[in-house]
Amino acid sequence: MKRGKLISDAYKEVDKSKLYQVKEAIEIILKNKRKKFDETIEVSINLGIDPRHADQMVRGTVVLPNGIGKDIKVAVFAKDKNAEEAKAEGADAVGSEDLAKKMEEGDLNYDRIIASPDMMGVVGKIAKILGPKGLMPNPKMGTVSPNVGEAVKLAKSGQINFKAEKNGIVQAGVGKASFGVEKICENINLFIDTIKKAKPSGSKGTYVKRISISSTMGVSLNCEIA
Repeated sequence: MKRGKLISDAYKEVDKSKLYQVKEAIEIILKNKRKKFDETIEVSINLGIDPRHADQMVRGTVVLPNGIGKDIKVAVFAKDKNAEEAKAEGADAVGSEDLAKKMEEGDLNYDRIIASPDMMGVVGKIAKILGPKGLMPNPKMGTVSPNVGEAVKLAKSGQINFKAEKNGIVQAGVGKASFGVEKICENINLFIDTIKKAKPSGSKGTYVKRISISSTMGVSLNCEIA
């Protein structure tokens, strides 16, 4: 069955005017999932903020209880003891000037880049390469840390970074269809709660405007805002 037909059939079960409970939405999505592809479950939250103002930016990290179902590739800028700790926690690449040179040459196939504070001078030299790809280490995101071993461990265990886009939307993949309803709901509920708690001081009026849940190739459902 072609993708268009799959989505068309799935939308027959969706009431576009209804706000679904998270569990109800996930049940519909999983009922219509593709059989040969383990789709990612995604959450998108529209916020009443203007990220262009510093006091309205929403960004941070959250460790989902059931992981995200993906092997996260992590590169670490560190030396000596920090480098050894990063390797022990499963970092995929560890180095300093040598690692920066590889990245300048195109070795950027990583989901996250972590650096110890003393390495930021090296990292800063390739900021123009890392920044546009969303890979630049940042203390607020936990990717600049004196404890790089712990940062690698968190990244590998299902920690996700979130940051409001310029249109005020925060979105993230929060698991795989194969997780099942309960585990997906646990991840989603924690993600939503984390965003709510991250409400910036400059946010006025309605903070959470809309929450929608979808799968990679499936329908999107609007959910209740508790």
